[in-house]
Amino acid sequence: MNENPLKVLETFGQSIWVDFISRGVLTSGQLQRWIDEDGVSGVTSNPSIFENAITGTHDYDAAIRDLARQGKTAEEIYDALTISDIQQAADLFLPVYERTLGADGFVSIEVSPYLADDTEGSIREARRLWQQVNRPNIMIKIPGTKKGLPAIQQMISEGVNINITLLFGIPRYLEVVDAYMRGLEERAARGLPLHRVSSVASFFLSRIDVLVDPLLANLSSHHNHETVELARSLQGETAIASARVAYQEFQKSLQSQRWSALAENGARQQRVLWASTSTKNPAYSDVKYVEPLIGRDTINTVPIQTLDAYRDHGKPELRISEDLDHAHRVLQDLAELKLNLDAVTQELEDEGVEKFTFAYQQLLARLGEKINVKV
Repeated sequence: MNENPLKVLETFGQSIWVDFISRGVLTSGQLQRWIDEDGVSGVTSNPSIFENAITGTHDYDAAIRDLARQGKTAEEIYDALTISDIQQAADLFLPVYERTLGADGFVSIEVSPYLADDTEGSIREARRLWQQVNRPNIMIKIPGTKKGLPAIQQMISEGVNINITLLFGIPRYLEVVDAYMRGLEERAARGLPLHRVSSVASFFLSRIDVLVDPLLANLSSHHNHETVELARSLQGETAIASARVAYQEFQKSLQSQRWSALAENGARQQRVLWASTSTKNPAYSDVKYVEPLIGRDTINTVPIQTLDAYRDHGKPELRISEDLDHAHRVLQDLAELKLNLDAVTQELEDEGVEKFTFAYQQLLARLGEKINVKV
């Protein structure tokens, strides 16, 4: 029997996390099977995932009724349900966390999407979730917005594990790296230990191509032959090129004197995490955002369908640093075509916050209907 490609990824230094959680996968033993059979070493969640889990199944109905009888509001019920799921998942991953000496085995829970542009609110909520969940192997997700950066720095300085989410562009990723180091430096200046503080920077991929490809297609229909051919050649290339350049920046950051000083004090690398890795365009491979991005000290968080696809026909090899010249050329060609990638990534960030906010609002509304309370 051939070796499971998902488990092979670990030998190349890449962790596989599942971008999904529900009470059903926890209680049925499915999550434990993913850990045992596929080498899954973490879980990520967000309001959209919890909306589908809570409103799309009957797994939570008894708990919702019980909490409603206690007089809980829809928001309080959501909070209780999600914290319970995260705690259960974290307990399942605790052996991974201990085996890897705190390097892996994390479960992520997100601050309210209402707080994406509220620094102080994000700090308060991150502190609350960290204390309420009360597990060493959780990460609090804070969006990497402009207002999120100071919150990220503050929470790292307090020793809270942070998953920085909704990253789309390299300039913002570099700001996130700086926020992480600043937080560690503040902590070190107070004589506090660094070795148990973990963080990942979550770079979203498929959504980039979903937005950029139609822009390129539009260029293809309104310009000269040379421009048309260039625009066509770039379709489906932007996300992978951005990820490879981001990984190169990650490696550069580890070679800096600034990082060396932190590492000598016990600091852990802030790994790069590839998110939004399901293929949205049916013309592309269903493992398009996994296969080219296998690299050391990286994580790929995949939805269930991508996990299944890679188990079936993945071909793991170290590829992330292949043809970096091409990756840089793709970004240069986009600039030559007057496609403003910074504007695109800002639009994607705004859209990401809006999608999570909408999912959260929908979930609270559905809970309100179920328990007949004012949301």
